[in-house]
Amino acid sequence: MEDRATLLSVRGVGVRFGGIVALDSVSLDVPRGIVCGLIGPNGAGKTTLFNCLSRLYEPSVGDILLDGRSILKQPVHAMAGLGIGRTFQNLAMFRTLSVRRNIMVGAHSGSRAGFLASALRLPRVKAEETRLASEADRILELLDLVSVAERPAGDLPFGIQKRVELGRALASRPRLLLLDEPAAGLNHEELSGLAETIINLRNSLGLTVLLVEHHVSLVMAVSDHVVALNFGRKIAEGSPADIQAHPEVIAAYLGAPRDKAEPHGAAA
Repeated sequence: MEDRATLLSVRGVGVRFGGIVALDSVSLDVPRGIVCGLIGPNGAGKTTLFNCLSRLYEPSVGDILLDGRSILKQPVHAMAGLGIGRTFQNLAMFRTLSVRRNIMVGAHSGSRAGFLASALRLPRVKAEETRLASEADRILELLDLVSVAERPAGDLPFGIQKRVELGRALASRPRLLLLDEPAAGLNHEELSGLAETIINLRNSLGLTVLLVEHHVSLVMAVSDHVVALNFGRKIAEGSPADIQAHPEVIAAYLGAPRDKAEPHGAAA
């Protein structure tokens, strides 16, 4: 990896569901300002790790640090305030609200006005609403959603709805953006546009992106670094070229016996 300050550090994280080991002492570091791809076959532990990062799951062991601070010591509702944004594979938007309003919902997670001030409509609330509207306009421009800003999100084609979901995550101004299967359900043209969008967001906003995706070609095209999981453990990490040539990764995807995969220096 490049010599950059680490933004995210996963340290020996383990997750068990009864007798099933979903994650087995997984450790990885993600430097700030890169796109890090997370790959592996179904059941490898990718979504489980994402759910730990967004505090939907509590690890059995290990720790997760953001800028050197444990997020596991923070309440779940504080994740957006810490600078973690996430999209979901299954869209979770307000279908009857406009695209603009959906994005403003995301911006509200970073609102500083407070519940009481908002309820009483104090002057600072109006200033805050103006700021949030401006933030929404910025996201609409960035994701080419201006033309559909006032349309109900649920009436739009699936590919555009995926952009709305992304916009809502961006509106909270995250430092770390977790993209969970962003290519799911997209056609070839939309897939190409998504790759450009991810790279543009990394470059223009200085985001750190952790990407879980089954479209391995997309991961390899946009990632600076790739981590491969299988059966809940990290089996390899390195550049896209390293991962594509790694024998354990090839075995995991092609179904070759794991004991026939030769050891590799990048493996965990």
